[in-house]
Amino acid sequence: MISRFLVAASAAACLASISSASAADLTEHEQLARDIYEKVISIRTAKGQEQVPVMVEYLVGQLKAAGFTDSDIQITDYDSDGEHTQGLMVFYRAEGEAAHKPIVLLGHMDVVDALAKDWERAPFTLTEEDGYFFGRGTTDNKYGITNLVSTFIRLKKEGWAPNRDLVLVFSGDEETGMVSTRAQAEYVAENIDPEFVLNSDAGGGVLAPDHTPIFYAVQGAEKTFATFELTITNPGGHSSRPRADNAIYELADALKKIEAYKFPVRYSDLTLASFKASGAVTPGELGEAMIAFADNPKNKKAIKTLRDNPETVGTTGTTCIATMLRAGHAENALPQSATATVNCRIFPGVGAAATEAKLKEVIDNDAVQFELITDVTESPESQLRPDVLAAIQKSLEARGVEAPVIPYMESGGTDGMHYRTKGYDTVAISGAWSRPSDMYAHGLNERLSVDAFYGGLDHWVVILKELAGGE
Repeated sequence: MISRFLVAASAAACLASISSASAADLTEHEQLARDIYEKVISIRTAKGQEQVPVMVEYLVGQLKAAGFTDSDIQITDYDSDGEHTQGLMVFYRAEGEAAHKPIVLLGHMDVVDALAKDWERAPFTLTEEDGYFFGRGTTDNKYGITNLVSTFIRLKKEGWAPNRDLVLVFSGDEETGMVSTRAQAEYVAENIDPEFVLNSDAGGGVLAPDHTPIFYAVQGAEKTFATFELTITNPGGHSSRPRADNAIYELADALKKIEAYKFPVRYSDLTLASFKASGAVTPGELGEAMIAFADNPKNKKAIKTLRDNPETVGTTGTTCIATMLRAGHAENALPQSATATVNCRIFPGVGAAATEAKLKEVIDNDAVQFELITDVTESPESQLRPDVLAAIQKSLEARGVEAPVIPYMESGGTDGMHYRTKGYDTVAISGAWSRPSDMYAHGLNERLSVDAFYGGLDHWVVILKELAGGE
């Protein structure tokens, strides 16, 4: 049954803000999804809390109650930077001999931490207010987890039998070390060997300020994540006897050079296609710049417009930005060291080594010591398969939405990169629709609109039935 939130006279009406529904108005599936959402938001699965196993236990209980057995569920334990976490795999097995290779469905159970003193509402309590659900993980990525788990439960209760295996693969430290992610990707490659991988952690519908659908975005590539620590050391001394050299000042000079440097403009067939399609539905100067850049990536005016906008700068090349500082050991002592953390999002094909070499060239100071503090994964672009595209279109049609489907490259990172490196086409296709102004993932007062939550609950149902048979 298609949710009542998906039936509308027009796409704009379908996706417009709606008043919050009371529990009495919800279907059985909607109530189940909301209950799961509320529970998983309440579990503080942030680094240092060791609560991922608590969330795993809860999800397993829900799945077993729906009919999944011990043989369908695989829990794995990991040590991520000295902290216990877990991964969860759930197999929805084909009836009889599988007609096709499996599909793997990704999500991550951990979140970036949130401090209650900084938030307007309790971050680990699901709060419904002013047409939104507030709470850490409401978008990243506990909505994806909720949607996939509730979909498996719904299909199992319906008695639906897929013609191929479907496998949920949930990681426990995507936001930090990705130890569980790497191990699960290795297991998937060696033991499951899917035809392709679908990710719940990115993509989704983009709305205009008035909630009109603009386009549906499919994440088909990710930039390489690399973090460097830059350190200056110094003999130090008493603060009453200043030296001509100072670790803090010297590091500041290096950082100012990084701030001033702009990496070369880069593009690919995917990013040019993305700009071309996005520009056609983006009003004003930004949309014009997208189209102009797609037509001529050397267009200086278009480049400036795109690079002045935080939403598009990352798609035009590599970016490196200082994110943390630490220096000195006492207020009355000269600093013996100063360290800055510089996070780079590297355009596919460039590489971390080349990026480090360029930063050293820009700084031009051999005293600055570089240390790469992340495990770097450089992943290729994925193709948007015709069968996946058709399934997305089916989901949009079921929702009454007419909007172009546009591939794009993610400036951030997800579990998907580790599956791409294994050779699997991996695309992210969240069921949520939102306005760019409502994007608060990793930030204060993270939110997802109530209509987006309920409106997306049929998304994976339609897609899985389209890709794995049945009605």
